[in-house]
Amino acid sequence: MIKAEAKRLGFMSCGISHAEFLEQEAPRLESWLNTNMHGEMRYMENHFDKRLDPTKLVEGSKSVISLLLNYYPKEAQNIQSYKISKYAYGTDYHFVIKDKLKDLLKFIQAEIGEVDGRAFVDSAPVLDKAWAAKSGLGWIGKNSNLLTRQVGSFYFIAELIVDLELEYDTPVTDHCGTCTACIDACPTQAIVEPYKVDGSKCISYFTIELKEELPTHVKGQFDDWMFGCDVCQDVCPWNLFSKSHNEPLFDPHPELLQMEKEQWDDITQETFSEIFKKSAVKRTKYSGLRRNIQFLKH
Repeated sequence: MIKAEAKRLGFMSCGISHAEFLEQEAPRLESWLNTNMHGEMRYMENHFDKRLDPTKLVEGSKSVISLLLNYYPKEAQNIQSYKISKYAYGTDYHFVIKDKLKDLLKFIQAEIGEVDGRAFVDSAPVLDKAWAAKSGLGWIGKNSNLLTRQVGSFYFIAELIVDLELEYDTPVTDHCGTCTACIDACPTQAIVEPYKVDGSKCISYFTIELKEELPTHVKGQFDDWMFGCDVCQDVCPWNLFSKSHNEPLFDPHPELLQMEKEQWDDITQETFSEIFKKSAVKRTKYSGLRRNIQFLKH
């Protein structure tokens, strides 16, 4: 019943797992933090216990309902343009998904009775990919993204953590095989070994998370990405199966697809505010996007 309603709300798929301590993830997360692969993302050090145990995050929680929402666009940017990650083409996903999650929780409460729960969209210490994998929605690939054989990896992951016992799904097997396309293609060699990404070397980290000046040692390595990076997803063979989304809110501002480098070079605050009115690109602000563009030019 929950899965059928999730589908009706536009989610691509829904999987359910038992809310418990993520035993396998604990040493991995600890080692990732200890080797400083989170760079300046200090918030990753907070709430270590909550990241690994949803019962510490939501009191009395019994189940984690994981959901995927497709964002693969119908059309891509002009090839003569600086690039932004596909997930940021339309309205900021936090708003779009949060509303759908609230609707799903209301539905569960209306059908089942008093159910307590919280919705999470990449905004709290929840290991989204680990939960999605645990609930059988895909496997975590060598580029550390969740992959599925049916639709690749261009989708958002979100959760409802509820105090309700449900039937649980089981993980699927890994289908990366001997493929190393993502490792070979990463412009900054951020995938330091299969299944391990050094976040502090990732183009998305530099163009979005890093607030200070961009380091000179990565000059010329950004492959024209001015916000985020999709390289390790674009080259993944499973993304040959990506189908475009049907969520009107994820459709881009028409200008975004047409603009060329010269227009980006001269972008004004006004144009920035117009094109990215509701987009996740606002996270980097006008000044951050200008900094990234200048870095690509010189």
